[in-house]
Amino acid sequence: MLVKAETAREVCIAALARHGVSAANAGIQAELLVQAELMGHPSHGLQRLPRIIERIGNGVIDPVATGAHDWQTPSLLDVDGQMGLGPVVLVQALEEAARRTPETGVVLGAIHNSNHIGMLSWYVRHFAERGFVSIIVTTSEALVHPLGGRRAMIGTNPLAIGVPATPDPFVLDMASGLVSMGKIHDYAARGEPIPDNWALDAEGNPTTDAAAAKGGAIAPFGGGKGYGLGLGIELLVGALTGCALGTDVKGTLDSDKVCNKGDLFILIDPAHVRGTGISAYLDEIRHIAPIDPAAPVLVPGDRAVRVRAERTAKGIPVNPDVWRQIENYTTQKGKLS
Repeated sequence: MLVKAETAREVCIAALARHGVSAANAGIQAELLVQAELMGHPSHGLQRLPRIIERIGNGVIDPVATGAHDWQTPSLLDVDGQMGLGPVVLVQALEEAARRTPETGVVLGAIHNSNHIGMLSWYVRHFAERGFVSIIVTTSEALVHPLGGRRAMIGTNPLAIGVPATPDPFVLDMASGLVSMGKIHDYAARGEPIPDNWALDAEGNPTTDAAAAKGGAIAPFGGGKGYGLGLGIELLVGALTGCALGTDVKGTLDSDKVCNKGDLFILIDPAHVRGTGISAYLDEIRHIAPIDPAAPVLVPGDRAVRVRAERTAKGIPVNPDVWRQIENYTTQKGKLS
């Protein structure tokens, strides 16, 4: 079924408000979920809302918290997320950092005691459109197996980079796992098989069964390079936020455990963004001769811009069962069967 973005946004806000989320917080959380759908990432979209609401009901998300800010140095912001909604905590921290960057030029933010922050590209795109360069990394439950290993030991640990450019900013958003666990959940919900190189099952064997992969381990992308990047992000975030590591991380895929992962961001003031040839360089890349004439060269972020335009006009494809459950949450409290 197709749902207009504004309808999806309104229903998400109503469902969150029904479960104690303040209007401002509901707007931020709903916008992230809808933008994920618009940009073609349902794994980080509406299917996440029922779990968010269940976590509120189970007392592991505070629906009104916005995070407590503590400036350790003029450019180092420590954030206690107060168990708040991840997007709310991160947006408030980024805005606090943006107010400080005219003084310091750059701010490093370290967030703990927050919740799942969703699609990272949404944040870096927004701030790139305002002229900021930004980098965001985060950790997750151990979902990726080390190179050569048979069980998950490392988070998918995504990285996002946003750089101002015209007509659209450069936006890179990638995980160190070959795919996100959210994407595997999306395949499982639709009953579709996954490619045979994506994941292992619980016994450490390659599988195309998305349901079996949910209990197994995702492969690192690019062999040793993805493994090394994922482990590096895990250690960097752990060192600066004091968050849990590896198999001790909980709370982004379940409904009842306190979330103990960490988030880091770097935000650079527009006054210090001096690159003048970025847009022309990106266009030069786009216009080189492609190997396949039917597949023109893109830069990261191009596909999402195109998909967003199409879905804004036509509507978001939504699983009817997911939509029905979300609609039910606008009138009922607690867990739904």
